[in-house]
Amino acid sequence: MIRTRARDAAPVGAQRARRAFVFVLPGLWVLGVVIWELWQPSSGRLLQLLAAAPAIACAGTGRRQCVLLGGLCALLVLVPFGRVEPTAGVGTRATTCGAILVVIGASYLTAGRRLRLVRELERTREVADAAQRVLLRPLPARIDGVLLAAGHLSASEGALVGGDLYEVLGTRYGVRAVIGDVRGHGLEAIGTVAAMLGSFREVAHDEPELGGVLRRLEGAHQRHLRDRARAEHPAAGGGEPVSPVAEEFVTVLLIEIARDGRVTALNCGHPWPYRIDCRGVTSAVPAEPMPPLGLFPLPDELPAVPCGQLRPGEALFLHTDGAEDARDPAGAFFPLARELRSSVEAAPGPVPSPAGVVADVREALLRHAGGRLTDDVALLMLGNDRLRVPAQVPGVRRSEPGCVDAGRPD
Repeated sequence: MIRTRARDAAPVGAQRARRAFVFVLPGLWVLGVVIWELWQPSSGRLLQLLAAAPAIACAGTGRRQCVLLGGLCALLVLVPFGRVEPTAGVGTRATTCGAILVVIGASYLTAGRRLRLVRELERTREVADAAQRVLLRPLPARIDGVLLAAGHLSASEGALVGGDLYEVLGTRYGVRAVIGDVRGHGLEAIGTVAAMLGSFREVAHDEPELGGVLRRLEGAHQRHLRDRARAEHPAAGGGEPVSPVAEEFVTVLLIEIARDGRVTALNCGHPWPYRIDCRGVTSAVPAEPMPPLGLFPLPDELPAVPCGQLRPGEALFLHTDGAEDARDPAGAFFPLARELRSSVEAAPGPVPSPAGVVADVREALLRHAGGRLTDDVALLMLGNDRLRVPAQVPGVRRSEPGCVDAGRPD
């Protein structure tokens, strides 16, 4: 996607100029050959170059332009230009005209096949885009009073989904979010992403504790690896095949925002989120993370880690390690915290928009990477918008500029 973004950033005027140049190129070729023949007569031998014009027209424009321009070239070859030598008769010009007609026919068939392939490729891309959006579906702007915004960049050319995953669901236990990073990147990791997201979308509504959700995710990951290993090594029969996929792991961060704003989390080898409040942007590191899923079995006890209160106007910024590990051409890492802080400080109003912050960080990452990504990147921001403070309410006190101490439900 980053390369697609770089292409989209090209000026519209330059794109139009290129399309216009491709359209008029065959005509310029014909005009140049005719002018050269008039200036330096070659008794029609130079006019043989006109056979290239139909091929250029079919490659750059379409079949209709190919036929029209080819017919014009065939007629021009039959017209004598300048001084005609005695050895250059009608036979030579007729032979050249026939060669041009053959080129027209071949170019017409080739252009038709190319158009059919282009249509098939467009349909395939539409199907692939639809399938990828079902897997990593767009998030709504708001779930149960929590504002959402997400962004994803794949290291694979043209892919919308890679080895990073995220999802946010509104449950009876609160708003639950997951963000993770599968070992590897790009299209090879999509199977594991599908298994993890499918499991989370089911168990997040059923398990009352985050520990139960994480344990179910571990089970889904193990089943996926076993099924994949059997598919790659069918000769193993019913036994457990030895395969490199058994060493694959997933970093996972589970976040739960209760209705009163309390935040709890479980972290398996994933970067902790940034906390955005009236004091600025700080890195939330409430505890040492557990190992990623797939490396070691989970412990018997999985108590959720308290991460404090998310008050109105405050937010959490989640990300995968691809954001901080992105390098510029000089090898410098992307300064995620600095860019995030700059976006929050430049946001209009006292409460930054999650969509605006994610867009700003994404744009800064694109500029920093210079159109090249070596790992997938996922960005997710959750903002508490459940409580709002009415203007000029007696008894409401602000301890710090931009901080809300109390509020009234929506």
